[in-house]
Amino acid sequence: MAFNGTWKVDRSENYEKFMEKMGVNMVKRKLAAHDNLKITIEQTGDNFQVKEHSNFRNIEIKFTLGVTFDYSLADGTELTGAWTMEGDTLKGDFTRKDNGKQLTTVRTLQGDELTQSYSYEGVEAKRIFKRS
Repeated sequence: MAFNGTWKVDRSENYEKFMEKMGVNMVKRKLAAHDNLKITIEQTGDNFQVKEHSNFRNIEIKFTLGVTFDYSLADGTELTGAWTMEGDTLKGDFTRKDNGKQLTTVRTLQGDELTQSYSYEGVEAKRIFKRS
């Protein structure tokens, strides 16, 4: 349950390049770079409830570890996939519905920081969140 809490984005690494590779247009990339994203995670056993609050949208996602579900990114890209727990790491393996390409997201904790790493078509990015 270490991921439980509210996390506010602090900084990003290579995030704009990642969004560009994902096909997000320049205007949306510029806006997303300053979205003030806040994530609230509540874990109960294998069940997660994640609330995302940003300048652009507020959504709630519920999932169970290892169970496939559908999800839409802020730009409207639709994905299907599942989260798994590998030790102290949350790993999401998703497939884009429009082109069948893979997106991997990994959440790790180090002290009071949550790092969310992304990998898509050879482009890696990170968003680092601070517990708030």
